[in-house]
Amino acid sequence: MRTMVLWCPDWSVTAALLERVDAMPDDAPPADVAAPAVVLANNKVVVCNAAARAEGVRRGHRRRDAQARCPEVVLLDANPDRDARWFEPVLAAVEAVRPGVAPLRPGLLAVPAPGRYFARRGSGGQDERIGGEEAAAAVLAEHLVEAGVWDSRFGAADDLYTAERAAREAPPQSCLSVPSGSSAEFLRGLPVTVLADDGPEGAELADLLRRLGLVLLADFARLGAGEVANRFGSYGTDVWRRVQGREVTRLASRTPPPELACEIAFEPPLDSAEAVTFSVRTTAERFVAGLADRQLVATSVRIEAEFEEGVSARTWLHPRCFTSRDLVDRVHWQLQAGMASSGLRSRKGTGETITSAVTLVRFLPDVVEPAGDHADGLWGGGAEEQVVRGVARVQAMVGYDAVRVPVLQGGRGAADRQALVPWGERPVGLRPVERPWPGRIPGPAPSRVFATPLEAEVVDEASVPVAVTARGLVTGEPWRIRLGRHWCPVASWAGPWPVDEGWWLAGSGAGSGRAARFQVVGVDGRAWLLCWRAPGSWEVEAAYD
Repeated sequence: MRTMVLWCPDWSVTAALLERVDAMPDDAPPADVAAPAVVLANNKVVVCNAAARAEGVRRGHRRRDAQARCPEVVLLDANPDRDARWFEPVLAAVEAVRPGVAPLRPGLLAVPAPGRYFARRGSGGQDERIGGEEAAAAVLAEHLVEAGVWDSRFGAADDLYTAERAAREAPPQSCLSVPSGSSAEFLRGLPVTVLADDGPEGAELADLLRRLGLVLLADFARLGAGEVANRFGSYGTDVWRRVQGREVTRLASRTPPPELACEIAFEPPLDSAEAVTFSVRTTAERFVAGLADRQLVATSVRIEAEFEEGVSARTWLHPRCFTSRDLVDRVHWQLQAGMASSGLRSRKGTGETITSAVTLVRFLPDVVEPAGDHADGLWGGGAEEQVVRGVARVQAMVGYDAVRVPVLQGGRGAADRQALVPWGERPVGLRPVERPWPGRIPGPAPSRVFATPLEAEVVDEASVPVAVTARGLVTGEPWRIRLGRHWCPVASWAGPWPVDEGWWLAGSGAGSGRAARFQVVGVDGRAWLLCWRAPGSWEVEAAYD
């Protein structure tokens, strides 16, 4: 059984550009998906497309180096989840033509080579090929173009490793087929630099072989097995065996994911939100039951409503998991919201009647998780479910981003350690909590953090304002503090915890980055978290109860 590999070059850039185009409004000008673009990780270029390479940008360049060579380059953040998510339509498009897809990583997949798929029985009783692997690759490339993937390259060989190398050597929209029994000969003709595509191990081995004067893989194949094992480790031994033709990598095809979406069409179309809500109950129950049969629950569901004059689509999130009642409520709230995504509005303003009849409602699972992770507790969760439904209703009325919850993140100050995310959304891009964060105040954490710090003043026993030197020393012992217009003697205090962050903003109007925090308790029993900022201002960041 021969293997065919599909390679989509620079897939991380392609997926990021596809996501940008998908997120743009319908009335926005079309985005240039062929513009120079790079994906950055740790401020370094990890992937760049052909347009960026034509301007001199290379993998490993720093951000400023890439912008110096190509000022108009589009900078994109690395996101493995995004790459995998946008590669799923490619897998589905290939599976529609040739089942047995084996995803290797985003941008790379393999299938059993469909060489005999394009064959017919000749007059002499023999199989007469009318296409072969090249014709099969052309059919797959045509389907991928319809899915939005314009650069796809194919390779076919006796084993997976050789087929991947052939795909990387193939021209765009073409297939390079290695004849049967010629895998070792094909691999030996490649330069050792192709090993850099295998990741850090391959890049390290390629660099070592070049420094040893080995230019082609054929030179590497002439070494003895013992020499390779002793000098190049397990990865080098695997490559040597493949070049020798002694090791064949087999294909492990995936099982196509089950169809979990459910929909209901209305004939005739319904023009009442109440009628639509009543009619989707059975479909919502069937959707939840289908997930339950596979021991799954949905924590994020996309609801699409098709109208005679437009489409409304929205992704709803749930802090636990969706029930059929939750889905019905979301449909009702989505219709009541006025169909903002499609520009529709209610005639009466109450949302009970919609301006365009609904022809179809569809439920699509966006995120599914094992049902065991969301099982009810021993005493149930009735009160919690009521709170969830109430908050979701408020969110539907005031807007998705208007209802937020605090989430802990890394930082030094009390305000820095909290982030507000939309209710039901999973926090992303937070600063890690486990890092040292020098200058962070110790526990316990304050109970109230002021959105806007309060003005304060701290003086010593001689009524001289207290300050903190550049070395972190206090100029005097805090004796009294002023909060508003009232002074309060200090019973005890702790600190300072100096920090010097954002120092590059000094002189730009944003103030110096030098600061120091104190924990202060007044004689009235109240405790405060105070912050001194250079050149000499005090403010109250939080309070302890």
